[in-house]
Amino acid sequence: MKGVLSISFLFCCLLLLLDSSISLPLCVDSRAPFTLNKALGFCPYNESTCCNSTEDAQIEKQFRTSNVSDPGCASVLKSILCASCDPFSADLFTVQSSPRSVPLLCNSTIPSNSSQSKATVEDFCTQVWDTCKDVSIVNSPFAPSLQGQAGAPTPTNASKLIDLWQSKTEFCTAFGGSSDNSSVCFEGEPVSLNKTETPISHPSGLCLEKIGNGSFLNMVAHPDGSNRAFFSNQMGRVWLATLPDDGSGGTMELDESSPFIDLTDQVYVDTVFGMMGMAFHPDFAKNGRFFASFTCDKSKWSGCTGRCACNSDVNCDPSNIGTDHGAQPCQYQTVIAEYSANSSGSQPSSVESAKPTEVRRIFTMGLPFTSQHGGQILFGPDDGYLYLMMGYGGGVGDPYNFAQNKKSLLGKIMRFDVDNIPSAAEISKLGLWGNYSIPKDNPYNEDKDLLPEIWALGMRNPWRCSFDAERPSYFLCADVGQDVYEEVDLITKGGNYGWRVYEGPYLFHPSQSPGGNTSVDSISAIFPILGYNHSELNKNEGSASITGGYVYRSTTDPCMYGRYLYGDLYAGAMWAAIEDPQNSGNFNTSRVAFSCAHDSPIKCESAPGNLPALGYIFSFGEDNKKDVYVLTSNGVYRVVRPSRCSYACSLEKATTTTTSAPSPSPSHANSWSVFPGYLFLQCSFFLLLLLGFM
Repeated sequence: MKGVLSISFLFCCLLLLLDSSISLPLCVDSRAPFTLNKALGFCPYNESTCCNSTEDAQIEKQFRTSNVSDPGCASVLKSILCASCDPFSADLFTVQSSPRSVPLLCNSTIPSNSSQSKATVEDFCTQVWDTCKDVSIVNSPFAPSLQGQAGAPTPTNASKLIDLWQSKTEFCTAFGGSSDNSSVCFEGEPVSLNKTETPISHPSGLCLEKIGNGSFLNMVAHPDGSNRAFFSNQMGRVWLATLPDDGSGGTMELDESSPFIDLTDQVYVDTVFGMMGMAFHPDFAKNGRFFASFTCDKSKWSGCTGRCACNSDVNCDPSNIGTDHGAQPCQYQTVIAEYSANSSGSQPSSVESAKPTEVRRIFTMGLPFTSQHGGQILFGPDDGYLYLMMGYGGGVGDPYNFAQNKKSLLGKIMRFDVDNIPSAAEISKLGLWGNYSIPKDNPYNEDKDLLPEIWALGMRNPWRCSFDAERPSYFLCADVGQDVYEEVDLITKGGNYGWRVYEGPYLFHPSQSPGGNTSVDSISAIFPILGYNHSELNKNEGSASITGGYVYRSTTDPCMYGRYLYGDLYAGAMWAAIEDPQNSGNFNTSRVAFSCAHDSPIKCESAPGNLPALGYIFSFGEDNKKDVYVLTSNGVYRVVRPSRCSYACSLEKATTTTTSAPSPSPSHANSWSVFPGYLFLQCSFFLLLLLGFM
């Protein structure tokens, strides 16, 4: 019996691993491909690529020294060497976590689920063998020893494939493979995923129900997986609310007079100041650790002390910046502070209030101006590290060019390890900004010019970022524009997102540059995957300021599933974007209509055209069931079934009648979308049986 259960358990977990393994355009070093200012001289990549001109020249040198006399084999070898420049090179050169000397060659003996050209896929591994098997290649990349085979013979200086491999079958077993949902194979040309054959259908509309009247900036699902969530406002108060079931007619249960924690004594509030973010440790249910990100005023709170962001390390004297709205440079500080829900001795999940006493100061940095400082914090779902989204710090057009300065933390996304807190002596020695350590795989290890805290740079004012619950490698950030363009970026390790060389896809020309300029040719800018021009908004919709959202992973609205939902702060407008083709990093977006459910628990205020009057869209939220919420100045709204607004969705009925499986258990619902969550529940059941607990 246990043998059968073991097989079932392993099969379940294998399915989970396969489901969560999704390809994304990435380079071998885990960085995002970049856009070239001019085509490479040797390799056939003239747009998105993983190689700069220096690396292109090195590949050409390797090709020349291979001394291949046969033109056909030379052409094949060139394409294989140049595959390291392919935007999908991380997938091509890494199979089952093992690095390869050559890309995965498309092999006809392995079934392919790819949308790549089938005729070419079936021929390429055979083509390599047939073309090069009798041709001498100096320092051949096809040597068995380079495939990690112990005891394999070392090739001579010049060798033929038939000297290294006994047959085409053996060769293609070692180097061949096929494309599937989690990888791609190489067919002799830059990888190109075909467009879907069926036209993209956009949702007919987004149905909302109003469940609360409060005005909140942040929402975080309770880490225990329950139907509760934390909400915080700009003033610095955090409440623990119970969310009603979909369609129950209930409203969110929140006692305004009894906040979970009140930080108003520490938080300085103004138009763009206040409590900007909160994050709960992934193990909060056990350790009770949680974090708040806010701005403080050092003239009003003694705890508001920190190093100025503009300092000698970045060749900046804050006294030379001048004042902004009457404030002295570094009067206001960005703070991340840690608190605890363990003080009462109860289990953290059952605690309903916490003391506003800092456990430790994680991060403090003085601001040069009084705007554009972001401040969201969140934990990475895969790595468990804390991310901080930081704007360029203010001043029209980033006059000191902080976002491109690798020695400044302004205009950056940072990544901290808050589980390994260094000693005071270590902090003093390293000159850090607070109590944290640096993850060993932060990009400074590859770019010594970067401060070690930096994960990505070239941000203007990131306002709401999120990880896709189903594909955590998709880290999407909305970045507020200056005068022309609002953008959404797909964030990757060490990525440079262009500001202030670019505003979105457009070159930006600052009106003043006391801090100097960065040339276009000196960076490899990654352009937005989504966005909109200010001119696309109606005149009566006011100014533009993007608010980032979530990739929708709930089955409540099956026609929204897999779409990235985002909005505009001032316009009260929303968009839904779909990736096409899947796993390509290419998105199509459209503005989405929305209305209020006729049976909304709280009546929605009406705007012209009988639309819900959302007011300002401050933020989006996601609960443990992956339902998405819109946090606005007029209240809290939840995305519900399309039929409640009389929107047509052919998938809704099918989902309602066929999805009879139980919901994910609370302890796992926050980690998996609905269907993988159910699979995980099954695996847990089998595991308990194996361990003898049932």
